[in-house]
Amino acid sequence: MVGLFWITADAVYVGAPPGTEGRGVRLTEQGVEAGDHRTWTWEELRSATVEGAPVRGVSRRRLALAVEAVLTAALGGVGEPPEMLLRLETASGTEELSVHSAAAGAYDEEEFTLSQDLLARFVDGDASPRTLTIWGRTAGDTTPKPPERRALLRKWTGA
Repeated sequence: MVGLFWITADAVYVGAPPGTEGRGVRLTEQGVEAGDHRTWTWEELRSATVEGAPVRGVSRRRLALAVEAVLTAALGGVGEPPEMLLRLETASGTEELSVHSAAAGAYDEEEFTLSQDLLARFVDGDASPRTLTIWGRTAGDTTPKPPERRALLRKWTGA
């Protein structure tokens, strides 16, 4: 996972990959694929943004992790991951796609902002999800540490 993206050698998802209920949004070189088989090309989109993502600032990160650990231990887990919306703006209107957050707790504020910038670059044609899958082929199954994730997002956005 890097920012809002779950990256594998074969796919890039916004938030968590599809679960048993089929909910999930995949990003491809051609565009956006919803779990219910709806698709949009990058050319069709005016914008793509994520709303409702759990985001925390640096100052609250340690406290949030401590609270999450206590709740998990006391309650045996915290249930379903938070739900987010991927909002797609097209010439014919707005589409909202529900996805689950893939973050343990909340997303880093800078990673969230850089991820939004990267989505905008996909829509503008200035970047491609292919870059992320190429990285995913060599990265293995581990999530990089926060400084590396931010560095990757900066590289991919040209920041």
